[in-house]
Amino acid sequence: MKTKSEIKFTCQDHTVTKEYFDLVLDANLEMLITYPKPKEEDLYKYYESEAYISHTDSSKSNLDKIYQFVKNYTIIKKVKLINSFKTEEKLILDIGCGTGDFLKSCKINGWNVVGVEPNEKAKNSALKKVNTINSNISLVFEKIENLLEKENFKKFDVITMWHVLEHVPHLEEYILYLETLLKPNGRLIIAVPNYKSYDAKYYGKFWAAFDVPRHLWHFSQKSIEELFSKKKMIIEKIIPMIFDAYYVSLLSEKYKSGRSNPIKAFFVGFLSNLKATRSNEYSSLIYILKKSF
Repeated sequence: MKTKSEIKFTCQDHTVTKEYFDLVLDANLEMLITYPKPKEEDLYKYYESEAYISHTDSSKSNLDKIYQFVKNYTIIKKVKLINSFKTEEKLILDIGCGTGDFLKSCKINGWNVVGVEPNEKAKNSALKKVNTINSNISLVFEKIENLLEKENFKKFDVITMWHVLEHVPHLEEYILYLETLLKPNGRLIIAVPNYKSYDAKYYGKFWAAFDVPRHLWHFSQKSIEELFSKKKMIIEKIIPMIFDAYYVSLLSEKYKSGRSNPIKAFFVGFLSNLKATRSNEYSSLIYILKKSF
């Protein structure tokens, strides 16, 4: 049982089960932890919903359409980012590749692509997309351990985790896997929500990016720096994800008031980005990490 001083928020699973979970502060890391953490074998049930859009290509609702528009725009920016790195084999691993749109764009740009996606439906969709392009490597595995079990597994020039690290059950073990799979001069790119942003503080327990219990960990800039420095990886650059403040605010308004309220959500997202120009505490952040020796 956690003490009242340790619990910072009690949040509801708005997407699937409507259950409640506590967010407990690890003061040393400045990280919030979802408590109780569901058993690993039970985690799948919290993703079994058409509302969990990263596992589908749905464009049914207006919110779906906004998500797909922003996703397509940000994929262009993401590919431009990885194309800026000088690499040997152009070998990229995208963990949590979803339905494969980012991998497909990477492959079109000449990358050898490998994905990890535990959701069977999303994984099959990703394979279909990348296999329509008849060049370079294209493989999608169910879990990262499948890669590590391969004899003489290849190391990657770039590993990406777009809003995935917050989902992994065994955090420090997973970071060790990432370090093992990355080439000495490779880049690890991690995008995660930032609970120290203005929109997170404004919405509190209704902040959609808490997304309990699918999000098991809730990071600050300090927690990312501390966790990865233990595995000799340093932050090379931090890039804001401007659109996240607007999309997360739209969802948060719905959770808080029962309706989307787009005008108010847009204002909160705008204010969050404006305040972040001074604080650097954007709604979500992309961390580019590199091995240190």
